[in-house]
Amino acid sequence: MTAADYRPPRWLRNAHVQSVLGSSPLRRRHGERSLAATGAQTTVHLVDAGEGVRLQGLHSTVPGREPHGLALLLHGWEGSVDSSYMRLTAAELLQRGFEVFRLNFRDHGETHHLNEALFHSNRIDEVVRAACEVAARFVRRPLTVAGYSLGGNFALRLALRARAAGLPLAHVAAVCPVLDPARTMEAMEQGFPLYLWYFERKWRRSLARKRELFPASHDFDDRTLGLRMRPLTQWMVERHTDFGTLDHYFDGYSIAGDRLTALDVPASILMAADDPVIPVEGFRALSLPPSVQLEIAPWGGHCGFLQGARLDGFAERWVADRLVAAAAAA
Repeated sequence: MTAADYRPPRWLRNAHVQSVLGSSPLRRRHGERSLAATGAQTTVHLVDAGEGVRLQGLHSTVPGREPHGLALLLHGWEGSVDSSYMRLTAAELLQRGFEVFRLNFRDHGETHHLNEALFHSNRIDEVVRAACEVAARFVRRPLTVAGYSLGGNFALRLALRARAAGLPLAHVAAVCPVLDPARTMEAMEQGFPLYLWYFERKWRRSLARKRELFPASHDFDDRTLGLRMRPLTQWMVERHTDFGTLDHYFDGYSIAGDRLTALDVPASILMAADDPVIPVEGFRALSLPPSVQLEIAPWGGHCGFLQGARLDGFAERWVADRLVAAAAAA
């Protein structure tokens, strides 16, 4: 199954309809029901991510079945292990004989209490260490990784560091990954205002929760919380990172241009040409090694790829196809 096979009905060929329905309460309930229908047992785990950092994740496996492999799933910014695409991807993989570990990034889901310092998108080292801990705890080979949006960016950066970390990755799949954060910020500022409002609202709630839990460390006032996305990000960079400037911070987690040329883990990337959040032009300018396959579908919005009124997702099936094929080859 490739991007060319994705042909949604005409009423679903609008990028905003795809993006909004993709993160709607209806689809969240669909994901919850689909995961429950697998009969999988799910347990909560705290993962040692090094340097005192603790991350939380959910491990799911179907009782009485010997898994074909382990899939680590990474969510997008201000998503969580319970995002609809995470549950639906887990359900698809469980049905195909995998066990699945869904990892929450720092300050995502209900995990703000686990670490005092704030989440930011350059915290790749703790995700690498967490992936190594998950691989050691659930010794299941082959090990594969999939991520959506910012989680796709993390998945590809994890793959770039896998060999040095001793992490035996068989394949990485990324759906609508953030390539160039500066261009993504511009796209949200210049595009349909719903997306900027959506992420600002969720981030403000996250920061307010952090202030409530750690008032001595996070004593910012409501005026700070009221800032728009760009000045709020600059405030976070200047006060809670060592990057100094917004440009240096964005550059720190960019994977645009030729930054993926050193990737030595087989990888698959799925992108929608009409993504309203992440500009597709950056994907057409990528320099990729032969082991990385890029597929661009005409439709799909941002991490939508809905197939019909049932709100089933093409992207979740696409991810499962890639990871199952990698497990079979291994």
